[in-house]
Amino acid sequence: MQDYFHALADIITAHLHDREVYTCTFRGEDSDFVRFNRSAVRQAGTVRQRALSLDLIEGERHAAGNVVLSGDLQQDGVRVTRLLEGLREQLPFLPEDPHLLYATEVRSSTAAGRSELPERAEAVDAILRAGRGRDLVGLYAAGGIYVGFANAFGQRNWFASYNFNCDWSFYFQGDKAVKTAYAGLRWEADAFDRQVDAAAAQLEALGRPPQTVPPGNYRVYLAPAAVADILDMLAWGGFGLKAHRTKKTALLKMTESNQRLHPEVTLRENTREGVAPNFDAAGFIKPDEVTLIDAGGLGDCLVSARSAKEYGVPTNGAGSGEAPESMDMAAGQVPAQQVLAQLDTGLYVNNVWYLNYSDRVSARITGMTRFATFWVENGVIQAPLNVMRFDESIYRMFGDNLLGLTDERALLLDGSTYRRRSTGSSRVPGVLMRDFTFTL
Repeated sequence: MQDYFHALADIITAHLHDREVYTCTFRGEDSDFVRFNRSAVRQAGTVRQRALSLDLIEGERHAAGNVVLSGDLQQDGVRVTRLLEGLREQLPFLPEDPHLLYATEVRSSTAAGRSELPERAEAVDAILRAGRGRDLVGLYAAGGIYVGFANAFGQRNWFASYNFNCDWSFYFQGDKAVKTAYAGLRWEADAFDRQVDAAAAQLEALGRPPQTVPPGNYRVYLAPAAVADILDMLAWGGFGLKAHRTKKTALLKMTESNQRLHPEVTLRENTREGVAPNFDAAGFIKPDEVTLIDAGGLGDCLVSARSAKEYGVPTNGAGSGEAPESMDMAAGQVPAQQVLAQLDTGLYVNNVWYLNYSDRVSARITGMTRFATFWVENGVIQAPLNVMRFDESIYRMFGDNLLGLTDERALLLDGSTYRRRSTGSSRVPGVLMRDFTFTL
């Protein structure tokens, strides 16, 4: 497929006119999808798709378009040529773009990846075994994801990742379920079985009469999935250069008042260990990592090509939204097996949802608990809790009220499949904190 993409790029190059430049990005996948409900396979299929985005540039004007590809070079060569001609017709009527920036230094690369994925039947059998005697619902997605970049200067970049994501729940009744996920590059039966056993134990606890606790401040443990969702919310404008320069970042107090988080908190965009490509749509190469929060202090911003041009700083290959694609939170020292004991008495929160900013300037986030949330006393789960709403600031959660981070982290892949499988990921620990505020 890499050779096929390079051949398409050569066709585009051969049809350029004088003074024309182009950049193009190829995206493709060969993915298996298996949907489960009531512990049975309800839908199974394979998706093979390829598409190309082309940006034709002349001076400060540029026109962009997309084309879906068949995989047949002869047919697709005609399609990309027609797209090129259509963009050329648009160029004279478009305004100049003062923030246009693209790579002109040729830095080609290949990260071909290596598939260590299980046979689909092997994974499906393991999932079905986990669901015996239970109501398992979920989605298994696995396969190769491919991204390529090419430009008129001869730069060629290729990235391939072969991963799987099993996003599943044990359903109990009503709004009660235990949701979890197992993802990675290589299926390890023991690791999957441990997650099944942990989820089964929580499912048993869901059978107890639910409890309601009054609003107030409680000691809380947030499992990795909940932490990842909160960090994803923070990433919405939190770390981008443009958001910082326009003072729209949720971390404004860190930029304006030298506010700090707990010294144990270090956040990175860890491209080297993620599943996203190490180049952007303008041809710039991403560093292996960008430190966003360094031991509680503000680190570097994510800088897209357009922001780099607008503010006169170097880009570090961030996408147009300047949000992390490979979020990495450093582990702490709380033994993962002792979380309940160290929580002692309080709430064990597996998942959150309906997140939004209640006060962006103060980095205050509101949301609700979801699925398996438990009341814990003396280190022992007592009962499932009914849904509660929280309202807390990042500065309290990961600052003054932080008690510790677990010494183990979970790799969570973005399960979204809108248009194509996502290459976003998070590697995060669980978080123990005090005085977490619940409002309803």
